[in-house]
Amino acid sequence: MRFVTRLLTLADHLVAPQTVHAHCDLPCGVYDPAQARVEAESVKAIMEKYNASDDEYFRSRAIVIKEQRAAEVNHHLDILWYQYFTPAHLEKYPELHEVFWKAKKATSQAKRTNDVAVAEGLLASIAEIDRIFWETKKAA
Repeated sequence: MRFVTRLLTLADHLVAPQTVHAHCDLPCGVYDPAQARVEAESVKAIMEKYNASDDEYFRSRAIVIKEQRAAEVNHHLDILWYQYFTPAHLEKYPELHEVFWKAKKATSQAKRTNDVAVAEGLLASIAEIDRIFWETKKAA
């Protein structure tokens, strides 16, 4: 009888709705725009090396790696946008939506070009996201 009671209690805990109050998957200490910045710096460096090389094999490899790094930038931006920033942040920083849009567009452009100016624009957008991010962390 005792076993059955414990089993039913366990079942109640498994199926009972639970209220969770969090705006992110993990404590906020795990988020940092630096991850996107490091990958974006790699994208820029690869573009510079691509443009300086005449070796077609090297340039082909550089394009593949640059696209992978750009995908990582995109991934880290998504994590910040969807898991860290909240509607309260958007209220305080209404430009945040536009800054993220520009960063995401620049990430997409970086996959299609080897124009270093595109990577510099991406880094500028990430710098703005970084500034806002750290202001929100101070306020928390």
